[in-house]
Amino acid sequence: MTALLVLEDGRVFAGTPYGAVGETFGEMVFNTGMTGYQETLTDPSYHRQIVAMTAPHIGNTGVNEDDPESGKVWVAGYVVREPSRIPSNWRSTRTLDDYLRDQGVVGIAMRGTRALTRHLRERGAMRAGVFSGPSLAPVAELVERVRLSPGMEGADLAKEVSTAEPYVVEARGTRRFKVAAVDLGIKAMTPQRMAERGCEVHVLPASATAADILALEPDGVFFSNGPGDPATADYAVEALRGVLGEGVPFFGICFGNQILGRALDLGTYKLRYGHRGVNQPVQDRRTGKVEISAHNHGFAVRAPLDGPFATPYGRAEVSHVNLNDECVEGLRLLDRPAFSVQYHPEAAAGPHDAAYLFDEFCELMERRRERASGAQGVLDPASERSGATGNTADEMGAQGA
Repeated sequence: MTALLVLEDGRVFAGTPYGAVGETFGEMVFNTGMTGYQETLTDPSYHRQIVAMTAPHIGNTGVNEDDPESGKVWVAGYVVREPSRIPSNWRSTRTLDDYLRDQGVVGIAMRGTRALTRHLRERGAMRAGVFSGPSLAPVAELVERVRLSPGMEGADLAKEVSTAEPYVVEARGTRRFKVAAVDLGIKAMTPQRMAERGCEVHVLPASATAADILALEPDGVFFSNGPGDPATADYAVEALRGVLGEGVPFFGICFGNQILGRALDLGTYKLRYGHRGVNQPVQDRRTGKVEISAHNHGFAVRAPLDGPFATPYGRAEVSHVNLNDECVEGLRLLDRPAFSVQYHPEAAAGPHDAAYLFDEFCELMERRRERASGAQGVLDPASERSGATGNTADEMGAQGA
């Protein structure tokens, strides 16, 4: 059987079928990670995307039951250079090829993944299709079908991948905080990172309103990663504005960062080919420290890089930047307890440089609780020693130290 990868600009790559046989359409992107292919496949943020792995050898550790980030494979298609013929890992339960076939994911194994990646870096992410079978239609017809498939700009996908019903991830050990997490495409490891820190996480559907969120009386609110164009997610923006108006501590990741940007009246835009992998250098502008971080996003926030800027919720600043292209990688309010990052600190496949951000979120919740206790007449020695009276820029800097 034959397999073809067809791009909307007419470029065609030939190979052999990998996974399910058939056809699929999506946005063609590449991932530079050398590990974590199972986490990539099951990340809801990859919904309606065909993912090419730049690492040459994929599938060598097989598939296990512990590493998925959700209950299914979300990628629309999969492109690899050389599939492993024999998986070798003590946790492996089956081959990646079998896993993709069982999930109905159409893929292709081909020699040209390097050429494909260079092509996308020059031309940008674009629509594509993978076709496999004993006989295929003429290439011109396949190219036309790809061009008729939907693009990613203007795509509202968060509701398609979100949970249908709320659920709870219990805290590990003593419960310290209650967190309301809005699932815009949440990865399973994210609430686990919070549970490790004593957070009871109430995961809500993407359509949750501010009233739904605040009805839980949470200590903090979290907006997750997710797929699609943030310009379409007005429902999430309105919900977040309601949360920010109440002063509840907020933390956002990836799509959640873009939603915070929109809630602050900032614009978003589509990146040329996006950031996807586990080796992206990001600088914390407060400390100058560079973190190697995990990414998966095709859109970004447009925000002033120089100094604080005004928003409807007080002053804000760009807290992190990508050192490859100076893309905004984090936002922080200076007068309210809210911050977000564009990358993935849960980093199920690593690296873990940014894990401290979950601790900062817990610190914001603890600080708010201390202030509430002080307002009720409960002695708060720590606040008295620090003279803390508000969520000022100096205090926010101290929280990140």
